[in-house]
Amino acid sequence: MLFSTVFTTLNAQHKNISLEEIWGGAFRTQGLDVLHSMANGNEYAVLNYDRQTKSSTVDVYNYKTGEKSHTLLNTAELDGINYLLSYEFSKDESKILFTTDLQQIYRRSSRGIYYVYDVASKQFSLVSKNKIQEPTFNNDGTKIAYGFENNLYIKDLNSGKTTQITTDGKKNSIINGITDWVYEEEFAFVRAFEWSTNGDKIAYIKFDETEVPEFNMDVYGNELYPSADTFKYPKAGEANSKVSLHIYNLNSDATSTVDLSKYNSYYIPRLKWTNDNDIVSVQLANRHQNVIDLVFVNAKNNSSELILSDTDDAYVDVTDNLTFLNNNSFFWTSEKDGWNHIYQYDKNGKLLNQVTKGPWEVTSFYGFDQNTGRVYFQSTENGSVNRDVYSILPSGKNKVRLTQQTGTNAADFSADFSYFINSFSNATTPPVYTLHQAKTGKVLREIKNNNDLKNRLTSFKISPKEFSTITVNGEELNMYTIKPLSFDASKQHPLFMYQYSGPGSQNVANRWMGANDYWHQMLANEYNIIVVCVDGRGTGFKGRDFKKMTQKELGKYEVEDQIAVANKLSQLPYIDAARTGIWGWSYGGFMSSNALFQAPETFEMAIAVAPVTSWRFYDSIYTERYMQTPQENASGYDENSPITHVDGLKGKYLLVHGSADDNVHVQNSMRLIEALIQANKQFDWRIYPDKNHGIYGGNTRLHLYTLMTDFIKNNL
Repeated sequence: MLFSTVFTTLNAQHKNISLEEIWGGAFRTQGLDVLHSMANGNEYAVLNYDRQTKSSTVDVYNYKTGEKSHTLLNTAELDGINYLLSYEFSKDESKILFTTDLQQIYRRSSRGIYYVYDVASKQFSLVSKNKIQEPTFNNDGTKIAYGFENNLYIKDLNSGKTTQITTDGKKNSIINGITDWVYEEEFAFVRAFEWSTNGDKIAYIKFDETEVPEFNMDVYGNELYPSADTFKYPKAGEANSKVSLHIYNLNSDATSTVDLSKYNSYYIPRLKWTNDNDIVSVQLANRHQNVIDLVFVNAKNNSSELILSDTDDAYVDVTDNLTFLNNNSFFWTSEKDGWNHIYQYDKNGKLLNQVTKGPWEVTSFYGFDQNTGRVYFQSTENGSVNRDVYSILPSGKNKVRLTQQTGTNAADFSADFSYFINSFSNATTPPVYTLHQAKTGKVLREIKNNNDLKNRLTSFKISPKEFSTITVNGEELNMYTIKPLSFDASKQHPLFMYQYSGPGSQNVANRWMGANDYWHQMLANEYNIIVVCVDGRGTGFKGRDFKKMTQKELGKYEVEDQIAVANKLSQLPYIDAARTGIWGWSYGGFMSSNALFQAPETFEMAIAVAPVTSWRFYDSIYTERYMQTPQENASGYDENSPITHVDGLKGKYLLVHGSADDNVHVQNSMRLIEALIQANKQFDWRIYPDKNHGIYGGNTRLHLYTLMTDFIKNNL
């Protein structure tokens, strides 16, 4: 009784987190905006904004001292320019490309007005009066290539002349040098053109999406009549863009087409010039994505050679880790020994060595220092929920752990690999940025911290995030638990589970809080709920076999794991087995719907936000990577669809979707709604007009989380 009183007194001095604070930005962290290591290896640049003068600056700092050495660009000195949204340097750092106006297209793509600033003359000029895509300097900074209305253009910065190098671009038909919707979303890149080393050639991918089915999305807007956004979206099993590789020669003003038909060239997920000006590398994949061919193309005669073929019974992940050395030997990452590791090959594709080994994953490849001969990388060697930075020799010897604090460490190296800026956070420490000596990992100084936020949070009710593992279905799964500060083991609490569960994902990680963490803290401490998150089978960073065991059965083993966890935790004396809820967004919404429908004796309520309800409705590249096509695997699609299991609904269900979701179409929810209606099942649902997969803008997030909070309060 005394123990309980002490906690009550303690809690009285702290306040609950509010939704207004979460979504009003009260808990935002500070970072280093658009960090760029200068070529001299001694300095770095960041983008700053001065609220008093209302101006943006690109400021340069000395690595060693931390002092600002100079300002390269100040919008207060540029007539008509008030702020910068982003910037990037030419290779020699004599010019800066910046933008002030960006219009989002999809998740990664945008159109914008771009300018080039000359550092020496302090003059700036418009790249194009049009809103263009992906403007990129050639290596000597004399030209910029960009995309506009599905065609490619080159601007000569010395003469001011603009040359259009493709002419057949047409909306919903032909795209040159910019990826289509599904490549952007699932292969995670937008710019599908690359300058050669000397800048006399551009290699680009052409997308012929003529035969790709169109998707129509209503846009309600503010006009009397709604409009329709029509775009090409290949659903699972449907036709994809026909892709081809082309090389434009600036000297001859001629374009050639490269024949890749003898390789697995259904997809071209990566394009990268080697250090040889005539050799461009392409990564090619078959439709099942279980083979990736690395092919070198000679731009002199368009001849090609298979250098490497990576295969897997399930699928091969596409990464950005391919790194060429001066002699065109290269580093590559692969899961072929069961864990993601680094391999070195010579320029002909002969394996020189497996650089890293062990029952852990390489999670980032940072690069190779030609001077010291060391490879830098990030890995899970210190536990799958943690990340550390390491260096190692290509021989696999002399590995050095460069970060010492347990949590999530991520490095940004200086151009000459003499320093790195480390960002560190864990569940109790908001991001801290420190400068390290790359050779030893020695901390030289602190650059920035979020101690102000950490101090402010001491006045709020924040429960510790307890990390543990739980064994179900023969597997040890990572778990975190948030209990109310007033937790009393002699009383029963509702259990509320959060998960995502998609292939290769991770929610249980030792890092600083995101918006959902603050919301979970609010739920725990305001409503005495115990919040739990478990990464089940199919999630990432625990080896190839653990991740890929869900192949062809998305939603089967993952749902079984969430049900088993709920049942196991419900046996604890302080868990009320009659009050168990689960929620998730996107893949997590697919999961929470399945859990509620398939285990009505376990879950009393669920919230699904923007869920996939049948993989038949989702895009080709993502879905077929894990499921093959519906024509090949109909049962895998249908038996794990929430629509198939609507008859099992007994608990309380909230379904939420944005009507302009270009990713997981609102069609998913509409088909599920109709199935629930015909099964005569009562449930709650909300549609957010003209909102995409993120369901945000203005008060939207506040409204959504208020809705979900009230639903939990009334039904758990």
